[in-house]
Amino acid sequence: MSGIKKLAGQTLWYGVSSIFARFLNYLLTPYLTYKLSGAAYGEMSLVYAAIPFLNTLFLFGVETAFFRYIQKDEYKNEIYNTLSISIITSTLSLCTLLILFNRSFAHLISIKDHAEYVTISAFIIAFDALSALPFAKLRHENRPMKFAFVRISGILLYIGLTYFFLSVCPTLLQKNPNSPLLLIYNKEFGVGYILLANLVQSFYQLVVLRKEFFDFHWKFNFPMWKEVMLYAWPLAVAGFAGMINETFDRIMLGWWAPAQSEKAALFEVGTYSACYKLSILITLFIQAFRMGAEPFFFKQSQQEDAPRTYARVMKFFVITITLMFLVVALYLDIWKQFIKNEAMWKGLTVVPILLFANMFLGIYYNLSIWYKLSQKTMAGAWITLIGAVITLVINAAFIPRYSYIACAWATFLCYGSMMVVSYIWGQKKYPIPYATKKLCAYMVIVAILYFVHHYVTSWWPNTWLNYSLATVLTFGYLVFILRVERKEFSRLPYVGKMIYKFI
Repeated sequence: MSGIKKLAGQTLWYGVSSIFARFLNYLLTPYLTYKLSGAAYGEMSLVYAAIPFLNTLFLFGVETAFFRYIQKDEYKNEIYNTLSISIITSTLSLCTLLILFNRSFAHLISIKDHAEYVTISAFIIAFDALSALPFAKLRHENRPMKFAFVRISGILLYIGLTYFFLSVCPTLLQKNPNSPLLLIYNKEFGVGYILLANLVQSFYQLVVLRKEFFDFHWKFNFPMWKEVMLYAWPLAVAGFAGMINETFDRIMLGWWAPAQSEKAALFEVGTYSACYKLSILITLFIQAFRMGAEPFFFKQSQQEDAPRTYARVMKFFVITITLMFLVVALYLDIWKQFIKNEAMWKGLTVVPILLFANMFLGIYYNLSIWYKLSQKTMAGAWITLIGAVITLVINAAFIPRYSYIACAWATFLCYGSMMVVSYIWGQKKYPIPYATKKLCAYMVIVAILYFVHHYVTSWWPNTWLNYSLATVLTFGYLVFILRVERKEFSRLPYVGKMIYKFI
């Protein structure tokens, strides 16, 4: 249990910073859906769908490789030097190529009139890539306070600049057209200012992390680098395929949406992207969990009871995300207020589907520890490629007819398939005693509760009934879990004893 307590502490620290930073960014959704037209929001979504692909190419799996090889005594003193030199070299090369071919790339992602967006994005990705190892170094050294400070201050800077460009500057233009601040403002630049704010944020993070960034020597161990790259390249393939699963549907939607015009197609992309963000709670928790879990899992692997610990972690993880599913899905009428363009509300039907899809993804991340620990990273690449094929085939076949509904179901089936394949394969190669039947039952129960709520409120559409029933079902599920898992929760210090005084 001490291992889980340690993971909970790390997840809390890294999670608070990541969740708070992402949630602050999430709070921009109502602002951006209000300030931007649906088509402009769609353009922004296409750019931010492409950026993760390029991030994967720039990083090439070095973060996970760093955590894996820093545990080995023979590599401990040289791994940071070698990976730093490697990532600096690759970043300079790829950034140059992206800038040189910005027009071609802009055409590829359906923003052919805005090649400048690609140029700005190239610098954003470059600064983020150069910051990746310093962030990993902070995580390895258990320095979450600086990690949190950099993340949160960076996102606050981004939000402040976004507000300045989209609200302050237009107001100044109306009141005082001769203001010197307007020398840096062009109202036609639009989405470009959001990217510019992001660029400043990325550069700021690298500056604050300069001590960690420059904490390497120009000593390149080529044999070590070759070994690390052999470990990392399947992870890079998996990461790239993972980005197909996570964001490529928006690009495909821009290509094939059943719309009458390019502007209408961009509106479809914007609608889907805005509704996708309503699954943010589960996504945020998964991200926070990964921040704390990856270094924890590698360190825990040296303990005799590691498989048992991994099984317990999975149990607590599934309990948490099923509760999060209910909080979002049953109170969707509240969450939809974050989308200020009511025309986009027509896409809300995808939210429960995407919530479950992200639940599957989180479980898959838990399961993936088997191939990372057993040096079988190629297995991760194959599993993610299976998911990518499912994503591409379903979207290509059904987007022209069903638009973003096809994207949501493709995501659901993709992550569900990855979860199942990883579980079956992993149990053969690295058996872990997961409480599989119980955890599957929890997921089925929350799905049933959602459908009960949906059909009751469809027959009797009443606001008070909607929220009252949602509260009863969520609280009932919580009590059910606490009773079934009484033994597990009672072992938690302080909290466990307090809970069972009231149930």
